[in-house]
Amino acid sequence: MNLRRITLPAATAAGALALAAAPASAHVTVSPDTTAAGAYAVLTFSVGHGCEGSPTTRLTIAMPEEIPSVTPTLNPMWDVRKVTERLDEPVTDSHGNEIVERVSQVVYTAKQPLPDGYRDTVALSVQLPDAEGESLAFPVVQTCQRGETGWTETATDGQDPEELEAPAPVVTITAADGGHAASATVEEDTGSEESAGTDNSLAAVGLGAGLAGLAVGVIALARTRRS
Repeated sequence: MNLRRITLPAATAAGALALAAAPASAHVTVSPDTTAAGAYAVLTFSVGHGCEGSPTTRLTIAMPEEIPSVTPTLNPMWDVRKVTERLDEPVTDSHGNEIVERVSQVVYTAKQPLPDGYRDTVALSVQLPDAEGESLAFPVVQTCQRGETGWTETATDGQDPEELEAPAPVVTITAADGGHAASATVEEDTGSEESAGTDNSLAAVGLGAGLAGLAVGVIALARTRRS
């Protein structure tokens, strides 16, 4: 009897842990190839399950306002389109172009439903904002043949993101990758080479002058001997 009292709570706890762990491995996630502030990044979104067993037919990715433009990567298994909306006020991109509308959503529609238990990825190319430490959420609505799942929850201040049942994919911006520092180093190295070239030129002039002086001396000595 005592053994049963011990075993049942343990089994219940193990079952609860398994249920809690299952959704964590089934989230729609995002994997950036870089998170450096101001960098151009490829964001790869991964989906590995359906909606309670139903095959996936569409992924709708909402874009944060901090990223006005996006270039979706073509996937032969999906059709893709961009949904745009007009900005209240124009913004200027990093190339000096004025932008009057932004991409609010990217919609991938499966040419053939993605079966439950099989994974696929879609990718977007974007320029990350120059905002180190900022977290950008990309809410995704996963539509299936039966039902849909909204991966749209974001953690509030002080909340553990692991507690969310359907978290939105999030990218946190990190420090710039130091590309400007590398350029400065190259310029400094170039300056050193130019300085070395100048020193070498001065040395050549000095050597030439010395040889000319030696020649004059030899001629004078020859004349003296003839005399």
